[in-house]
Amino acid sequence: MQNQTNSVLTVEQQKKLSLTGVESVDAFSDTEIRLTVAGKKMRIAGTGLKVLSFSKGNGAFSAIGEISLIRYGGAKGKFFQRLFK
Repeated sequence: MQNQTNSVLTVEQQKKLSLTGVESVDAFSDTEIRLTVAGKKMRIAGTGLKVLSFSKGNGAFSAIGEISLIRYGGAKGKFFQRLFK
């Protein structure tokens, strides 16, 4: 049986992001943040991005900035990007 990790993503007015279940912060800059969440890659793109907090112990992550794209698990579609238009 696989060990499942639940993740919850909250985006507030395209300016604040909170996420649970984060395993690692792989890279970050003011235009892009790359994370590993439940074994899958996540990419957050925008402008003025800043990591506010990350707790490896409980997987809690938060960031602020102008969020324009979220891509999860190498998905080909741009589902989250369409949400922000």
